[in-house]
Amino acid sequence: MEPIWSEELSPEQVGEVTDLLGAVEGVDGVAPVGEAVVLRLRPGARGSAHLLARRDGALAGYLHLDARGDADGNGVAELAVHPDHRRRGVGTALLEAVSERARPLRVWAHGGLPAQEALAAALGARKVRELLRMGRPLGADLPEPVLPPGVRLRAFEPGRDEEDVVRVNHRAFSWHPEQGAMSVEDLLAKQREPWFDAAGFLLAVDADDRLLGFHWTKAHPAGLGEVYVVGIDPDAQGGGLGKALTLAGLAHLRAAGLAEVMLYVEADNASALAVYTRLGFTRWGADVQYSR
Repeated sequence: MEPIWSEELSPEQVGEVTDLLGAVEGVDGVAPVGEAVVLRLRPGARGSAHLLARRDGALAGYLHLDARGDADGNGVAELAVHPDHRRRGVGTALLEAVSERARPLRVWAHGGLPAQEALAAALGARKVRELLRMGRPLGADLPEPVLPPGVRLRAFEPGRDEEDVVRVNHRAFSWHPEQGAMSVEDLLAKQREPWFDAAGFLLAVDADDRLLGFHWTKAHPAGLGEVYVVGIDPDAQGGGLGKALTLAGLAHLRAAGLAEVMLYVEADNASALAVYTRLGFTRWGADVQYSR
């Protein structure tokens, strides 16, 4: 077995990778790669390098390398090993191959599973980042959102609001390795996704319709909603807008008939963790990033 790099996958290879990812999620109970990787599998997607490992002709493992890297210049990889080919050195082979191509390198372990921790320890990798997954029921105990004076909510309007949302997003997440890099093109691409709902993309604007912040919600199957992104312009922070937008988005998801809601938050973001804990969110799991 020798992993082979590919800059672009054929339709047949995309099908193989998709089947492998589904098999892994079915066994582990957590998706082995993030949404960005799934989007990069589609025809015409750029900015990726794909590493395929085969055993006896079958796809045994897959690794995605973000060719753009993160804001700190690290290569970022995510990988999955088919359940039928585990404990045979496939994961180690993938990681050794990507380590030769991208340095410095960070690798996501979605779910923070014991097997992932063991592989990281065996390779001398250390935990450098933890992204918590938190959730709560969408019951009747949600407080009403209280907007600051002079602020109102309206729905996102495709073709009108993209540049303003990207501008505020950059200001709100200038520190964030992934979210801060969102472009207008990225936003347009996600509008083409079947889950996109402009009515659940709430914008907070002032009397002159200037964007102050937004709460982008997302609906998953089986009655699960997501606090996808809450972004507040730094000039509008400190007046309770973030809490009000969060509550407004939760109310929208509840009105849509969803039973539970989840979100991701950096483990070291103490202020955000405090807000979400007060709103009744508890830890459901975590994604861990390792570096060697």
